[in-house]
Amino acid sequence: MTLDELRIQIDTIDDTLLELYNKRMEYVHQVGELKNTTGAPIYRPEREQSILNRLKANNNGKLTDEAIDALFLEMFAVARNLERPEPIAFLGPEASFTHQAAESKFGAMSFYIPVNSIKGVFREVHKGTAKFGVIPIENSSNGIVSDTIHCLKEYDLKIIAEVFVEIHHTLATTCNNIKEIKKIYSKDIAFDQCHNFLQECGLDEVELIPVESTAKAAKLAMNEEGSAAICADVAAKLYHLPILFENIEDCSNNKTRFFIVSNFDNLPSGDDKTSMLVSLLNTPGALVEFLNDFERCEVNLTKIKSHIVEGKSVFFIEFNGHKGDAHIEEIMKRHEDTIKILGSYVKENDDI
Repeated sequence: MTLDELRIQIDTIDDTLLELYNKRMEYVHQVGELKNTTGAPIYRPEREQSILNRLKANNNGKLTDEAIDALFLEMFAVARNLERPEPIAFLGPEASFTHQAAESKFGAMSFYIPVNSIKGVFREVHKGTAKFGVIPIENSSNGIVSDTIHCLKEYDLKIIAEVFVEIHHTLATTCNNIKEIKKIYSKDIAFDQCHNFLQECGLDEVELIPVESTAKAAKLAMNEEGSAAICADVAAKLYHLPILFENIEDCSNNKTRFFIVSNFDNLPSGDDKTSMLVSLLNTPGALVEFLNDFERCEVNLTKIKSHIVEGKSVFFIEFNGHKGDAHIEEIMKRHEDTIKILGSYVKENDDI
């Protein structure tokens, strides 16, 4: 075919896609009307994952699994927003890594509310200002986020999804040479994650100024001569701050895991993970006895972390499976006085 003939074929397919998209939205609207009569949530992560799994299994073309995720997750988000726009609160500001995590699940069309604290995100969802909240739970280099654990204990919200984001930092500045840099803005955790780069470039001797987020760091550096920011590339681009060095993090496999919280429970998907907080008596063997129950029921525990919440030792524990699975329900009932189920949700990854 000639170039013009190929373009005609592509245009024809685009017209067909538009017709099919609109037809799909009509069916989504009918589903939405049925859900409105029952009060069921529009966003069902386990249903979306089931669709994606089916499409990937049936795929015989050039699209990769990642491409299928990108195309259809955005379409799901468009459908939800046309049917019932629901605000999403996230640990802000715009262009933060949490914002990226939120957009990866809810798409570009959604209405986002940046909040400057993790507790603030929980509060907005709790009082109904936002339907969903997106917050970090752990980083592969820096461990569990204590503020999130505290809020999961304090608020009666459910984890409905998890998101993993690769963390890459840039050094962005209006300076033409690193010798001109007198101060660097960033989040304290980002300074730790880029320690080797700063040392190798002699930048560990300049003033390092911690701020609330790497996105705010980019905004500040754009307006101050002789300053720089350690931030995500999207933050640098948002504030038109030139990038001097990319991928400056010490660990190339640096990832952060995020939770999406809301006020409903997920149905089983067939490949779930469950998170819970466990408060045990401070007696010898209490933890071992608790864990042995899971072993006897052949439940695979994937994470056990100890935290101090309000002066008491609390364990953050995760396992593969849904809280409604028959063999797990037995354990939940046996320890109902010590367990707070935080949520069962589609497993995106084993761990970071």
